[in-house]
Amino acid sequence: MLRNYLAEETSPYLLQHADNPVEWYPWGEAALARAKREDKPILLSIGYSACHWCHVMAHESFEDPATAALMNELFVNIKVDREERPDLDKIYQVAQQMLTHGPGGWPLTMFLAPDKQEPFFGGTYFPKEPRYGMPAFGDLLRRVAQYYRQEKAQIASQSRQLEAALARLVPQPDAGAVLDDSALSQARAVLERSFDGDFGGFTGAPKFPHPNSIERCMRHWYRSSHGTSPDLKALYMGSLTLTRMAEGGLYDQLGGGFARYSVDGAWMIPHFEKMLYDNALLLGEYSRAHLATGEALFARIARETADWVLRDMRSPAGGFYASLDADSQGHEGKFYVWTPSEVRALLTAQEYAAFAPRFGLDRSANFEGEWHLHTYVSIEDIAAALQLSPDIVASRIEAGRMKLLQARNTRIWPARDEKILTAWNALMIKGLAIASRVLERPDLAQAASTAVDFIHQHLWRDGRLLASYKDGRAPLRAYLDDHAFLADALLELLQTRWRSSDLDFARQLAEVLLEQFADPRGGFFFTAADHEKLIHRSKSFSDDSLPSGNGVAASVLCRLGYLLGDLRYLDAAQRTLQAGWDGIREYPQAHMSLVNALEDFLSSMQILVIRGTPESATEWARDLSALYAPTRMIFTIPEDAELPASLAAKSARGATVAYLCRGMTCSAPLTNLEEVLRTLKLGVAQPLAQGP
Repeated sequence: MLRNYLAEETSPYLLQHADNPVEWYPWGEAALARAKREDKPILLSIGYSACHWCHVMAHESFEDPATAALMNELFVNIKVDREERPDLDKIYQVAQQMLTHGPGGWPLTMFLAPDKQEPFFGGTYFPKEPRYGMPAFGDLLRRVAQYYRQEKAQIASQSRQLEAALARLVPQPDAGAVLDDSALSQARAVLERSFDGDFGGFTGAPKFPHPNSIERCMRHWYRSSHGTSPDLKALYMGSLTLTRMAEGGLYDQLGGGFARYSVDGAWMIPHFEKMLYDNALLLGEYSRAHLATGEALFARIARETADWVLRDMRSPAGGFYASLDADSQGHEGKFYVWTPSEVRALLTAQEYAAFAPRFGLDRSANFEGEWHLHTYVSIEDIAAALQLSPDIVASRIEAGRMKLLQARNTRIWPARDEKILTAWNALMIKGLAIASRVLERPDLAQAASTAVDFIHQHLWRDGRLLASYKDGRAPLRAYLDDHAFLADALLELLQTRWRSSDLDFARQLAEVLLEQFADPRGGFFFTAADHEKLIHRSKSFSDDSLPSGNGVAASVLCRLGYLLGDLRYLDAAQRTLQAGWDGIREYPQAHMSLVNALEDFLSSMQILVIRGTPESATEWARDLSALYAPTRMIFTIPEDAELPASLAAKSARGATVAYLCRGMTCSAPLTNLEEVLRTLKLGVAQPLAQGP
């Protein structure tokens, strides 16, 4: 009797398929052993719960009894949540691109030989009936099964070639590489060549936010700002991109938060799913950009995005959920779109007169006969047209926003993926920590601290980190990204509110990185040394939808190394940068995280440690943190904190003092705020005789 084996899983994506007539297995020994025993090829389907085309393929094929019967007869069928198993997704996405010479994506549909789980054919979405130049899925199933039976020698030969090709993907480290700042200039030049001067961003449609590229622009401007020719074009590229995204439909103009990407080049119509990681990265970037520019729009977007996260994405226990679906009631974007008559019925005539031109309700429909809100006209221009003050217009628009949001909340919501992913939570902890300082919102720091405590309680077991939590279960060992992102987040949170336990946690994570993930030749593998053996052990230096784990690891080890005076961490950071050096120089646009880590390493970081009475030390920290300085860290440490020796030596000595360190050289105690500011401006530190 056929059985679907997904009902006991915790992944919302797998549970979405638990009632399919397909005999689905989760990835594991039961499925792999059966495939070998019966000599059946494996149909591997990888997706995630918020994926629109995953839903389409499920409705068309996996819910169809005839298609399911073919799948059950010809294959052992395995369903994987790419968010729980990024190790598998990374391998088979790359393999699919090698086999088909086409782009990857989700749903990913791969056919594997049962012996070593090596793929011999694949693709992404396949329709039930022939269309879009693709064969019908049922016909494809028959042809793939026949090919497996008749061409095993060819498949074996192709598998050997694929193994060799995957092995070549692992960069060969150059221990002799001399790290210099030429890559920073190369990255700057590449960004300008790809920059969209009308709408911002660095690609055409579909257009993704690329927060790391925005950060690179802002950092490059700051780096040049101390010279005679500040790079205002770099500042413009970053600022325009942030502005146009905030004005566009990529941003939820009612509820806050960003969708995953825009299907057009003007940021008007998004792919409506909302991912925690995008919003985490953009929360931090808008907060930092406000600090750099003073632009009120950036502060508003950061504030609204943080409010959305705490309101709609936070679990009662303090962790953060993974995503909101693109679809509701079977239609993409249905939750978010409006008609002018709906809006007119909810607002007063005065509110509508301001709201309609602001968000395009007086223009043609922009999404399947309805209106997705996009900012078109400035408040000042509307005020002039209505002969009102901008403040009155702004208040009417805000009143309209709140009324529409309240009405929207009564609609049928998109599904929410309520698993809690360590890596994505780490990114949000970092974003909240930055926003807390910039926006002066202690509640955001408290939310970040609670999320850290949740991870420590539920996802840290026997000195090892776990990757995902739901319904009281955390079955999966964590990956490189989990460790690197969380250590990075803890360093950021320590700058917002000091807890010595967070520093201890960051050190433990760094030790696991070195013990379980480090390649002695340089860099870090995506999986731990004791991870399940797969057809390939990935080691990548490039960014994708997430920052590169190697880039973040290099940055955090550099900063932690200087903070603690630990040369092992600095050496590991240097080896990582050397291992990724060819990629940084040849394709800087794909390695922005590593480029930013390179700047951290070359700058030797500037660390300011403030000790003293809580009131005075907090005041100093608030004033000093108001300065945008991406290669500076500021820690306000209570006098009674338990500290490692490198920090314990920096005591208050009876008054509030600061120590400014660059690299391994620290200043004598700076005893007043003006002296600290003067020293920062000069960029120098008078060394202490006792060292760091």
